[in-house]
Amino acid sequence: SPTKVSCKGAGLRKFPKELGQGVKYLELSNNFIQNLSSSRMPEFGQLEYLDVCFNQLEAVSATTLAQLPQLRSLLLGSNHLDRNYVANGQAFRLLRNIEVLDLSANNLESHMAGWYISNLTRLRTLDLSGNRMTRLPAGIFWSTPWLRELDLSNNYIMEIEEGAFEALEELEVVNLALNSLHCISGFSLTQLRVLNLSYNALELFVLEEGAEPYLLQVLDLSHNRLLSFPELPKAHYLTHLNLSNNLIASLLPGSHHPGEFVLRYEEMARFNRTLHPTAGLTHVADLDLSNNRLQLFPFTFFHSLGSLHSLSLAVNCLQDIARESLAGGMEPGDRSPMSPERATLSVRSLDLHGNAIHVLPRWFFSSLPQLEALDLGSNSLQPCESQGSHQGGGSRVPAPGDTCTPFYNVPRLKHLSLCKNNIIRLHPYAFNQTSLLSLDLSGNKDLFVPKEALGGLEFTLQKLSLRGNQMDNSKVELPCLDTLKVLDLSGNNLSLLPTGLFCSSLESLDVSNNNLRTLEKPALVSWPPSLKGMSVAGNPFSCCSLAWL
Repeated sequence: SPTKVSCKGAGLRKFPKELGQGVKYLELSNNFIQNLSSSRMPEFGQLEYLDVCFNQLEAVSATTLAQLPQLRSLLLGSNHLDRNYVANGQAFRLLRNIEVLDLSANNLESHMAGWYISNLTRLRTLDLSGNRMTRLPAGIFWSTPWLRELDLSNNYIMEIEEGAFEALEELEVVNLALNSLHCISGFSLTQLRVLNLSYNALELFVLEEGAEPYLLQVLDLSHNRLLSFPELPKAHYLTHLNLSNNLIASLLPGSHHPGEFVLRYEEMARFNRTLHPTAGLTHVADLDLSNNRLQLFPFTFFHSLGSLHSLSLAVNCLQDIARESLAGGMEPGDRSPMSPERATLSVRSLDLHGNAIHVLPRWFFSSLPQLEALDLGSNSLQPCESQGSHQGGGSRVPAPGDTCTPFYNVPRLKHLSLCKNNIIRLHPYAFNQTSLLSLDLSGNKDLFVPKEALGGLEFTLQKLSLRGNQMDNSKVELPCLDTLKVLDLSGNNLSLLPTGLFCSSLESLDVSNNNLRTLEKPALVSWPPSLKGMSVAGNPFSCCSLAWL
């Protein structure tokens, strides 16, 4: 007989019988079972995994659970276990070996959940998400000391009493997203590896500065009401920090007074911003500060983040790239070169889209020597002209600094987005001496792209987007881009394709919504061996010229 049986969505109303001996895995989800009760189930004595999610379950008998001594995983999510919780909880005391328990979406209140887990001493993974819990009382987890993963997301938790997690010395992963927490202070779970507090109402988050370092690696504080960068002393192992969708307007200490918080807490009296809030975050590789209220990009603030590879400041209020001093001195207009020892950041991917940046200072790219991907979409940047040839060398016109941004001579840059920047014209060799693999220039209405504009990219560029620029034939000329694989020319007014394309071994081409009546013969000769996908919708093609299809 099989050891794994699935009766998912079989229309069952009762626990199945006569499945044979030795079943270890039984799936009963998406049925109509109301009761787990059976007088004798000798064939299920070896059952280790039972899934009864998405049923109408409201009663679990002790007789049934007593016949499942080997059960390790019990999934009961999306049922009605709030209706007989006293009797059910008593029956749960027979689950002596249970390690994984799913009680999600059962309308459980805090005291009900506590009763269900009151004797599950071997529990390792517990899912209480999607219930009606409003608080975590002290001692709620006293009977589950080996718990490692705990999901409390999508409840109504407003209060975590002191000592609620005290017994959980093995706890590594906690999900408290989608609750109603306003303040986390004195946080002392030093052994925790992953903590998700997104979609709450947090105005304050402070780790307790004790003797032991925190083992926390992933912290998600997104979609809250934080006004400042959180206090994270001794979080030396943190690698991923998400602070997106908050109310952070400055990354400098002393920017906010406790009176600016919507709610008042006793903790505010002793809440003092440290001078170097990132000093201990030496392992952070991914930092997301998107969708906040930042007006300046403070390079100095990120200096201590020596492992930072991915940084997002997208959708803020950035207008300038500044060199602030952490002591409070502001130099927003200073675009002079900075010493590499002081200025260099290790960032490889930087997202600045959705701001109001008009220019990047001369020292910007030299301060980011490892930069490979840069998203500057939806800003107001104008690329400068480079006088160098595509063979390299040559003199270059220095960037004026207040009118345009030099995107040339950035040797490691591989991916650049300048979509929706209101760029009217690209100057010759605007991206010379880069290693660009992909370039997005879409959404720049009436953009003029002369043939020399992409000079220097002939043997590197693989993906180019000129989508939605409303360009006619006179507005775009392309050099022979030998390595180009993907090209998007949709949403323009082209009646002819740029002749420079015919030497490219294109794999994907989008020319939809243009004014094309035919495709030139050189295209029909050079592209078929490599072309895998092509979009031509929205063009007034002549019927007589479509034989190539």
